[in-house]
Amino acid sequence: MSPRGVAIPDLRERLFDAAERVLAREGPAALTSRAITGEAGCAKGLLHAHFDGLDEFVAELVLDRFARTARQAGGLPAQAGQATVADNLVTVALMLLNSLDPTVTGLAITRPAASLRIREALEAGAPGFTAIQNAITAYLDAERQLGRLPDGTDTPSIALALVGTVHHLLMTGWVDAPDPRDQAERLVALLVGAAPRSRH
Repeated sequence: MSPRGVAIPDLRERLFDAAERVLAREGPAALTSRAITGEAGCAKGLLHAHFDGLDEFVAELVLDRFARTARQAGGLPAQAGQATVADNLVTVALMLLNSLDPTVTGLAITRPAASLRIREALEAGAPGFTAIQNAITAYLDAERQLGRLPDGTDTPSIALALVGTVHHLLMTGWVDAPDPRDQAERLVALLVGAAPRSRH
């Protein structure tokens, strides 16, 4: 247990990791501020000292994971010309699918205040699906310039289709549903094989 008055390095990440462990082990009903701080080995009131309640904490957890994935996706254009286009797209799709446990997204959806905060933050420009979509578009444009995609390939539509589908899979990944990774891989094969062309 951390002593009072002593700064804890990377406190947010420590609390976020603890919350994910509690959710994975015990489910949403067990997620309380006391359970989170206990799992993190912190003083009981520490979460409320840094977040305005559990709804803000859940929203910030989701936004943090989206931002982390957006940063990772930002490196995708540099992968142009390496591996295969399909492999690179599958990698970023799985990265997004793995950014959050379905239990976390399910919890955020069922807490209106948290869901609203997430939506408002994304609309205000917080890194999320739009940043990931832009990174995929830039990557596909680079591959088109290298000749690994046909001229006229509608790269923004491929990026939109991929991110939109993965977003749906991420937000609706319930027990007994088909494996979203398999679905993402099949979608990538379809998108790359079809190579839809722009109307412009």
